[in-house]
Amino acid sequence: MTQAQGKEAVSINIRAKAQQRDLIDQAAELLGRSRSDFMLGVACREAEDVLLDQAFFTVNAGTFAAFQAMLDKPLPPTDRLRRLLRTKAPWDK
Repeated sequence: MTQAQGKEAVSINIRAKAQQRDLIDQAAELLGRSRSDFMLGVACREAEDVLLDQAFFTVNAGTFAAFQAMLDKPLPPTDRLRRLLRTKAPWDK
């Protein structure tokens, strides 16, 4: 639920260690956001991920077989994919 969907603002209070607060403040500042806005955004994204991970999908046998066939058949290599695979990860540079 986004803030626009809610009826009224409510307080959420949490305790944090000074190091945790400083880390959060540093990230929020980089994004030009307040601590509260940053924390609420991150917490809501994580909550959505948790809820979406719990989603259960049912399909008939034919649809599932088609889905498995797509997963089992790799896409043909492209120049873009080759370039991506040759690129060093930022942490390896």
